[in-house]
Amino acid sequence: MSEEKKKAGLFQLVCPCCQSILWVDGMTEAIVKTEKRAAKKKDSLDELLSKEKKRMSEFERKFEATAELEKKKLEKAEEKFAKAMGEAEKEE
Repeated sequence: MSEEKKKAGLFQLVCPCCQSILWVDGMTEAIVKTEKRAAKKKDSLDELLSKEKKRMSEFERKFEATAELEKKKLEKAEEKFAKAMGEAEKEE
């Protein structure tokens, strides 16, 4: 921001951490006003427990899907190995 615009009057800044808004006087470089953002609504214990159960069931589903995928990859590799061994025996 140029010095001319800075000296013109008030400007606002947003805090990157808490999202509060600060109004700063360009002349004195002092904070004139602050406005804190509303705090997030806290969930009840029941809501937190249901979210955790959902997260755990999703984790279990992903784990089972990954295990099944690895099992299929292993079976495919064993088939290819057996096929390669059969071809090698035929060549001899």
